[in-house]
Amino acid sequence: MLRRLHPEQPDSFAFTSANQAWAEAQITKYPEGRQASAVIPLLWRAQEQEGWLSRPAIESVADMLGMAYIRVLEVASFYFMFQLQPVGSVAHIQICGTTSCMICGAEDLIAVCREKIADKPHVVSADGKLSWEEVECLGSCTNAPMAQIGKDYYEDLTSESFARIIDDLTAGKVPVPGPQNGRYGAEPLKGLTSLTEYESGKTQYNASVQLATDIGDTVKRIDGSEVPLLTPWLGKDGKTASTKASEKKPPAAPAAPKPAVKQAQEAKAAKPAVKPAEKADVTAQEQPDTLQAAREGGADDLKLLKGVGPKLEQTLNELGFYHFNQIAAWTPAHVAWVDARLKFKGRIERDGWIEQAAQLAAGEETDFAKRAKDEGTYEK
Repeated sequence: MLRRLHPEQPDSFAFTSANQAWAEAQITKYPEGRQASAVIPLLWRAQEQEGWLSRPAIESVADMLGMAYIRVLEVASFYFMFQLQPVGSVAHIQICGTTSCMICGAEDLIAVCREKIADKPHVVSADGKLSWEEVECLGSCTNAPMAQIGKDYYEDLTSESFARIIDDLTAGKVPVPGPQNGRYGAEPLKGLTSLTEYESGKTQYNASVQLATDIGDTVKRIDGSEVPLLTPWLGKDGKTASTKASEKKPPAAPAAPKPAVKQAQEAKAAKPAVKPAEKADVTAQEQPDTLQAAREGGADDLKLLKGVGPKLEQTLNELGFYHFNQIAAWTPAHVAWVDARLKFKGRIERDGWIEQAAQLAAGEETDFAKRAKDEGTYEK
């Protein structure tokens, strides 16, 4: 399936204040220089807030994480859990169409969607409340056919029971999720054949359905009002909990002294013959040549370097780097100086900025720069 940004886009996107606080807290989960790892949870939060992922939402997340726009778009377009087009304001219904569900009547459910919502998937109903799509296996084969609506599964469906669920959603009701044929969970249709002693102690619904019923948020999207625990991975002082062994364990008793010969042998074995370049002391920094402003003729488009987006280009300009030949002249000590002032350490060497900058400064064109130009430089 070809996944593209929707042709109609909103002018802007902004997290609610509560979701902004949540997003910023998520970023602290990851070590310095690895904040891009938060891209999926932040995109998911944006989708939960708006119902789908717009281009402004994708770019907003990219700016928060210092990533090139195209990289975040790649994530959003790769994972089918992200909706790249508007969905129903009440719910987006996902019908499982894989083998078990197909055999048990998934096509009948799709026919109900075509009749009551829209003739084609990913099209919002006339009243704007619902949309639907067929998806791959959702893992509830024992309770086929089934559909995921919001956060929950609606199982053991028939065209009649599914039609009632759609009518209830349209009327503003929240149908009880789970099996729709009287089953408690995924026990045999003819009743329990084992573990019958637990029958008397069960709750009204199985655990998943009971929780959904208790909080009543099956189709409610996250908006920040749930007041989540934002940073359970941080200590009470707001700093990342220490992982140093010396802070977790009492100091060990001093070891018995070793013979001098054995100490010398161990020291020689432990000492590397040559210190690898990549392990060089990062404190050995030297500030490269910087400029107060771009030279006559204007700044180079640093976004033609792989891994540099608008936000990172702005940071480099603020540090005094406007031209490819400046970056091409960086030494390891210069890289250490710049690295210490970027959010994501290691990016310079990982993405090969110096080599790319040297080519571009010489009037050549890198593969990345050519692709960026051919694709309309989405990063702009």
